[in-house]
Amino acid sequence: MTATKPDTRTRLLETALGLFTVHGVEGTSLQMIADALGVTKAAVYYHFRTKDEITEAVAEPALRELSAILDRAATLRRHGAQVDYVIDGLVDLIVRNRVLVAVFCSDPGIARAVERSLHGEENVMTRLPAMLVPPDADDGAVVAAHVALAGVALAGGSPALMAMDDDSLGKHLGDAVRRLVGRPRRREAS
Repeated sequence: MTATKPDTRTRLLETALGLFTVHGVEGTSLQMIADALGVTKAAVYYHFRTKDEITEAVAEPALRELSAILDRAATLRRHGAQVDYVIDGLVDLIVRNRVLVAVFCSDPGIARAVERSLHGEENVMTRLPAMLVPPDADDGAVVAAHVALAGVALAGGSPALMAMDDDSLGKHLGDAVRRLVGRPRRREAS
């Protein structure tokens, strides 16, 4: 069985993300994307009118998945179960999207695109820390949740940790977030 080649739009987004990691969003032009992809600039315009649209499209699947994690967690009855579900889902999402997370953490261009794509919706970046603390949490718990989220994103996208295997990184990220938000560590399967 032969693997099917990704469609042009998918290849365009993968190429753009690769260039964003090297040149940043601001330093990457539509012409650079076209050249790296081996197509004309008109072919890029066929799929996206602007670089902002490309940037939003690069981030959109991960944001949609994060929103789905939060939606599912909100259906769980116990707050502890919600927190565990969010931590597990977030860590998995970060580990699977290390390159995107690295760009997101280091490039204001993608952060602006994410904000634009979330305009008018309940912002996942507001829902995420709120889900990690009980409604009556004190300021210390709220700060700890924000530190945990920022830390897990920065560590998950860190070039220094790119060589670490996914399972190890996921375990250590999950343990760190759990410590910061006061959740018990997951027991290892025997």
